[in-house]
Amino acid sequence: MGVIRAAVRPFHLVNSWAHRVGHVIGVVAIALMVVAILIQVWFRYVLNNALPWPDEAARFCMLWMTGFVAPAAFRRGGFVAIDMVRLALPGRLPQLLSLVLLCFSLAVLVVALRIGWAEVTGFGGRFMTASLWVPVSVDMSEWMRVPRSWMMASLLVGIGLMVLVNIELVLRTLGALLGDEEIARAPGAEAMGGVE
Repeated sequence: MGVIRAAVRPFHLVNSWAHRVGHVIGVVAIALMVVAILIQVWFRYVLNNALPWPDEAARFCMLWMTGFVAPAAFRRGGFVAIDMVRLALPGRLPQLLSLVLLCFSLAVLVVALRIGWAEVTGFGGRFMTASLWVPVSVDMSEWMRVPRSWMMASLLVGIGLMVLVNIELVLRTLGALLGDEEIARAPGAEAMGGVE
């Protein structure tokens, strides 16, 4: 049991820290997304002059919010259909089912990580967004279009964080299968860093 607890600890610490930081980034991204949408609504429906950039800015913020918030949701768990099946199973079968599903999801996440890397570094990542610009000089006299790879990096970051969460959950479930019920508990609010 000591080996599994020692293996869980670094993942627990990294995931807890990443979720606290991700929560802040997610809140900021949602706020910016709402502002961009409200700007677009005002210009499109009140002034009848739609701007080209708010839709793309909102999509950019939504992708980054998802990249940072999805791992926290995955770590917390609570998948109703799977939980119902687990509650119906006797003995150690619930932990065995969880371990099988987590190993399967880890394989899927590794494939998704490769796809995310290809999106950031591949052909699609070489293009620029149609209407998002950022300053590249201190005096803001020079601007450049935002590369699509910056948007697609949210996929890579989110999936990478989910892989770390998945490994932590696999180790916790393995500990439960070996009889350590305390390690198997899903990370609570204190472990999640206040992310609720």
